[in-house]
Amino acid sequence: MSISGVIKSVQDTMRKDAGVDGDAQRISQMVWMVFLKVFDAKEEEWEMMRDEYVPIVPDGLRWRDWAANDEGMTGDELLDFVNNKLFKELKEVELDEYSDPKAFIVKAVFEDSYNYMKSGTLMRQVINKLNEIDFTTQQDRHMFNDIYENILKDLQNAGNAGEYYTPRPVTQFVVDMVNPKLGEKVLDFACGTGGYLTSTIEHFKNTDQIKSIEANEVLQDTIMGIEKKPMPHMLAITNLILHDIDAPKIKHDNSLTKNVREYRPIDQVDVIVTNPPFGGIEEDGVEINFPEKFRTKETADLFMVLLMYLLKDGGRAGIVLPDGFLFGEGVKSAIKEKLLDEFNLHTIVRLPNGVFAPYTGINTNLLFFEKGKPTEEIWYFEHPYPEGYKNYSKTKPIRYEEFELEKQWWENRTENEYSWKVSIEEIKKRNYNLDLKNPHSEEEKLLDPVEVFQQYLHSIEKVKQAKQLIVDELSSILKEGSKV
Repeated sequence: MSISGVIKSVQDTMRKDAGVDGDAQRISQMVWMVFLKVFDAKEEEWEMMRDEYVPIVPDGLRWRDWAANDEGMTGDELLDFVNNKLFKELKEVELDEYSDPKAFIVKAVFEDSYNYMKSGTLMRQVINKLNEIDFTTQQDRHMFNDIYENILKDLQNAGNAGEYYTPRPVTQFVVDMVNPKLGEKVLDFACGTGGYLTSTIEHFKNTDQIKSIEANEVLQDTIMGIEKKPMPHMLAITNLILHDIDAPKIKHDNSLTKNVREYRPIDQVDVIVTNPPFGGIEEDGVEINFPEKFRTKETADLFMVLLMYLLKDGGRAGIVLPDGFLFGEGVKSAIKEKLLDEFNLHTIVRLPNGVFAPYTGINTNLLFFEKGKPTEEIWYFEHPYPEGYKNYSKTKPIRYEEFELEKQWWENRTENEYSWKVSIEEIKKRNYNLDLKNPHSEEEKLLDPVEVFQQYLHSIEKVKQAKQLIVDELSSILKEGSKV
């Protein structure tokens, strides 16, 4: 059976279990099992490579000890073992400053996990299915990565508004254009399941930057992520282990809860690549971690400000932002003013509708900039649909090859039917409105229904921005009144 068939069969078996309710729990259940199996495969590797290697997962709890034998324990015996021994001992393992970093990862994964299954017999069926995947072979690992992406897409159906799976062609294009060099610190502070970080690893491999054991050791220390939600955090760790990062540096934290003024030069990084959640609203109190003129509850705006504090001079960034950031006023204008004064925002790639289908119809943009010198001009590139397409969809997603247009244009820029440039003077005259349309596109043409609906969404977004501005101003007035 193919790996995709294995995963489908696992999910079908879990649907029969009375304890597993809905996509999120099914995926959470599968992920801790896959993590333990992947980690056991990696421990086998480490044991063969290093004579002095001391296993992280204790004897008796390793996948090979209790799960690998298809005729092994089942029913109530298996259920009792998982609930009262496996989870209990991995959650309670004692660690100190001398412990292997990988042990902290295992403990963190199990502290955030839960066994939802109530039937030990069905659990044995799931385990036996997972045993058909051999994570000690590169072929199965790479095949599993493709299936892994589908698991993430399934998870979106159970996810919250404002969080969208970023298509791998987009993450790979952003990383390739930012072009991180081995040795530079690369961060995604809203890393989700680790897509930008794995794309960075692929970039290093594709550009022959990892040619030695020493180069691989440098890589291990320079890929960093932060994710606040337990399941994506666990998925990100598993994803990076599958990409040969032995002890992934993925913090389980909310990046926005630290005061940005407390960041020191040692905290800053060379490269940030990210797709922050947009459309979401942060919890009360988070905004006080930011200077007053940047205070808002809009998640994407706060992440944009955080990025500006965390990037070191000469550092580079690529970020996905919605149209609302480009045309928004109030706090958004203040953020854009700082961005253009202190960073060279050299490129905005305008993506067409449907890139994030079917999760959202919001139009998105890729912003590329460097810290340390002001913007003099911004190049825009309007990404066209492939020939014959009127929209992207779940069955016709964006493909990496489409970005060849941008890549060929990138180093030798000229205006053409897709690209144009705008001076900083023009942007300032527009009060930092970056929502510029392609001057080369045909004007008066009959819009198709998708475009009409997109314009409607655009208008709704503008109304939301205006309402938020009024709310912010009223809050400010009330605060001033309470001081008096």
